[in-house]
Amino acid sequence: MEAEDFWLEYVDARGELHEGPFEVMWSAPFEAARQVRAFPSYRGQRSFPGWYWAATGAELVGYESWVELGQLMRLDCDPGVVAMASQPFRLSWRSDGRNRRISHTPDYFVRRRDGTGVVLDVRPDDRIEPEDAVMFEVTAAACARVGWSFERVGVLDPVLAANLRWLSGYRHPRVRRDPVAEELRAAFARPRGLLAGACAVGDPIAVLPVLFHLLWCGELAVDLEAGLLSAATQVSPVSVVAEEVGGDAGTSEAAVAG
Repeated sequence: MEAEDFWLEYVDARGELHEGPFEVMWSAPFEAARQVRAFPSYRGQRSFPGWYWAATGAELVGYESWVELGQLMRLDCDPGVVAMASQPFRLSWRSDGRNRRISHTPDYFVRRRDGTGVVLDVRPDDRIEPEDAVMFEVTAAACARVGWSFERVGVLDPVLAANLRWLSGYRHPRVRRDPVAEELRAAFARPRGLLAGACAVGDPIAVLPVLFHLLWCGELAVDLEAGLLSAATQVSPVSVVAEEVGGDAGTSEAAVAG
């Protein structure tokens, strides 16, 4: 497909509609865009749309299903993500060179800390029809033209989802207490059990919420897919995890793929 085949529409933060060729419009701050379409709502609806308060950006981000909510929590917990927007734009293109156009609205646009953009579609593996696969393939090709990444993701691993749900309860900055946070970073200067490290700082009832907040923010590290969080879960300083991942190329690739 040629560059002129792609057309983009989006609504900016002030509510104004913009449209034009994709390769002209792509530099807009889509992470701040309003939803280009509203979520449907009707009697007997099987999906569960709603709004999630993201600590990243301190704003509400929409979701259309529990699957999307899980992916939103994953993004919100990623220190490499600085902003995200739901239903950020409508991308359309000519079908087989004809005048008829096909359009697709991705689920999310994600801005990463390094300035790069990621377009995200959330669809479980068992719900991808042939026409959906083509739509994702064309969207990925369009993204590649402007240096964006495209990802199609599905249902989160159940253990990861459960741990994210737990930690998300401590995502708000009000949970943070800087003196306790500093002591916790010192207590976990070397890997140790979650509860043992918390008890070394003080009363677990007061200390654990701050620890969970640091885990959510990525200021302390834990493997959220290894098992459900427990007293024995190993918590490490972020520097140790980075050294372990960076020290072996195969390990690094597996960690990113995971």
